[in-house]
Amino acid sequence: MKFTYFFCQSVLFGALAGLSAQPVLATPPLTYLMAPVATNVDHSSFDRLLKKHVNEKGLVNYKGFKADQKEFSQYLELLSKNPPAASWSKQEQMAYWINAYNAYTIQLILNHYPVQSIKDIGSKIKIPFVTTPWAAEFFSIGGKKMSLDAIEHGTLRKKFNDPRIHFALVCASISCPRLRNEAYIAARLDRQLDEQGQDFLNNPVKNKVSKSNPQLSRYFDWYKGDWNENGQSVVKWVNRYSKTKLDTNANIGFLEYNWNLNEQ
Repeated sequence: MKFTYFFCQSVLFGALAGLSAQPVLATPPLTYLMAPVATNVDHSSFDRLLKKHVNEKGLVNYKGFKADQKEFSQYLELLSKNPPAASWSKQEQMAYWINAYNAYTIQLILNHYPVQSIKDIGSKIKIPFVTTPWAAEFFSIGGKKMSLDAIEHGTLRKKFNDPRIHFALVCASISCPRLRNEAYIAARLDRQLDEQGQDFLNNPVKNKVSKSNPQLSRYFDWYKGDWNENGQSVVKWVNRYSKTKLDTNANIGFLEYNWNLNEQ
């Protein structure tokens, strides 16, 4: 019995020793097991062009953009082929669409340059039911024909419900908000939008703010539904950014809109 016990014990130890001598296969890194994740669009080329061709007042050197059309077209192609994915954050998607709106607006002007106003383009469009340049489907994103209206009203206003986009979208006109000479990016988007609000409300060319009888941009009339959502109001939004605060019962009027081209 003792012999049998010691024999079995030695066989067991030998087997275990043999197992321990076998090479241990390394577990594959987690990165090899994960599906590829969609990456955000790099807006750095647009950022360079804005820094080069837009001054501190937001006025645009359209001739400069035309001279750099090759680089600009490459950025537009990047936008066209890489629509936002569901995996992108809200900030990444908003930054993409704001940059797309502003970039394609610049391209629309270049397509018809020289013009005195973006509104002059409308009469040249010979497409049934298209009466404004904002309704023209002159570019594609993700294989789908798109218009500026589709970006602003069908995507940004509809999906994200953030009235600050009105401080960022630029319609190539003097009364529009200032075109930033940098691209919007997700990491700084909230700060960029707030800075746009401050710049827009405190610019006497675009808003004449006084306590009781302010003359505001038409934006606060055209999009009053946006400003009044979620318990907000035009007065609250103005007071959020303006150095001069409105009275709650201020008699608000609106300035005439200057559609002249925002050109240097």
